[in-house]
Amino acid sequence: MKNPRSWLTCYLSGVPGTVVPGINPELIRLISRTEYDRMIQLGMFDDERVELLYGVLISMSPHRPEHARALRVLYKLLLPQVGDRAEVQSQLPLALASHSEPEPDLSVVPSGDYSDEHPSQAWLVIEVAATSLPKDRNVKAKLYAECGILEYWIVNLVDKVVEVYREAADGKYRSATISRPGDSIALVKFPNVRIAVSDIF
Repeated sequence: MKNPRSWLTCYLSGVPGTVVPGINPELIRLISRTEYDRMIQLGMFDDERVELLYGVLISMSPHRPEHARALRVLYKLLLPQVGDRAEVQSQLPLALASHSEPEPDLSVVPSGDYSDEHPSQAWLVIEVAATSLPKDRNVKAKLYAECGILEYWIVNLVDKVVEVYREAADGKYRSATISRPGDSIALVKFPNVRIAVSDIF
């Protein structure tokens, strides 16, 4: 896993209003996932929707109706097809790295007892995006690739397409394709699970 601080310096320098003038990003104190989980146990974020990405707390956007609809549809389509071969979870944490605990819109994770810890791997991660497209294409795609997520979809509500990322290697996905209404997408892990793009939009 690459140094999260190098990511922070690069990312913050390109986000207007994120860096305090005169403060070097190298001086910013990053939060570990262990610290973040402890903060959650203490109730520090009970009234906020945040996720931990590369040691930085990121506010999560509220759901617009079209976002909520796509999320419901995807969940209903995936759950019966995946069956008991895996868990389909919605907006729940993934303990992917020592510095990150994202909460993707949907993920397909190995079956198991997660009473004491969140899943640390996923076979499919889906983000439904409009205003969050830059974050999902750059920051989250990088994180998911670095952590070996087999397959990553961005449901692009702006262009009404699904961006499909596969073949993670060297911190990025080598395969990136666009699926449009009329196309269907088969999961890499479960090839008999297919989602028609037209059903999403």
